[in-house]
Amino acid sequence: MGRRRGRSAGYVTGSDRRPDIAIGELGEFGVVARFAARLQPQGPGVLLGPGDDAAVLKPPDDPPDDRIVATTDLLVEGRHFRRDWSGPYDVGRKAAAQNLADVAAMGGVPTALLVGFAAPPQLPVEWVDAFADGLREECAVVGASVVGGDVVRCDLVVLGITAFGSLRGRSPVTRSGARPGDVVVVAGRLGWAAAGFVVLSRGFRSPKVLVEAHRRPEPPYAMGPVLADAGATAMVDVSDGLVQDLGHVAAASGVGIELESAAFEVTAAMRDVASALGADPLRWVLAGGDEHALAATLPPDVAVPTGCRVVGHVVEGAGVLVDGAAYDAGGFDHFG
Repeated sequence: MGRRRGRSAGYVTGSDRRPDIAIGELGEFGVVARFAARLQPQGPGVLLGPGDDAAVLKPPDDPPDDRIVATTDLLVEGRHFRRDWSGPYDVGRKAAAQNLADVAAMGGVPTALLVGFAAPPQLPVEWVDAFADGLREECAVVGASVVGGDVVRCDLVVLGITAFGSLRGRSPVTRSGARPGDVVVVAGRLGWAAAGFVVLSRGFRSPKVLVEAHRRPEPPYAMGPVLADAGATAMVDVSDGLVQDLGHVAAASGVGIELESAAFEVTAAMRDVASALGADPLRWVLAGGDEHALAATLPPDVAVPTGCRVVGHVVEGAGVLVDGAAYDAGGFDHFG
């Protein structure tokens, strides 16, 4: 994590193995040192990692590109995660994943994360260790590194994650390029995390596959650059629900989008849970968030990449229709 002048005194390393120690006993600088020790090794694009006033990165050489993709998110305990539902390792994986997915949605390749970490002093050190491990291992999926950040005291665990990436010679894929006649495709899972949230909120812990999908998303990172190379005209990370997020694409592009419900996959586990709870599993697919799939539009004459599912098309008009009708998706809005 980032270090100001004078932080060398009083460091406690990760060698302190007392099982009951809290981060307040380590102090700010001890927590910083403990974080940094668990974030090694750094990737080849990191010239200077945690431990100084700032990190130093170099752009990828293959091919060289001096443009930087940058994105940031806040995660607040009780709003984005619950410590009684998700362990610290899963929180770390999820915090990294939702930011790395935003880089992929621009057609970029993630390179680095900065992490702001606020926590109560009584938080166990083991929580911090496992959280740092989760961050590091999710970054390793895409070859990125955690290169710095900051630590402060707070009554809740609050995380501020900033991700950086490289376009590697590609043009960025924005939300504003969709055109009538384009096909709409999705890469990644939809509805699994939303179903898992419902399961957990009812006090259950199974089916495990759905609960784990809520705790730890699996974004299709590699498909971002693949879709960009295939000629994607628009792309978005599905974080707040497919209909809502495609609504952003429709608004930015000045078009309408029509989806066909029959094109979506509803797994057996989702159907079983929906049947037991009297719910509609298609709603989890269309309106559920926290999945971080990628939705994109492609010209009609472009071959759809392997790993993508065609779910609709772009038309003249506005908004998003499902089976020709308006769909009240709700979706997530922090101030709604």
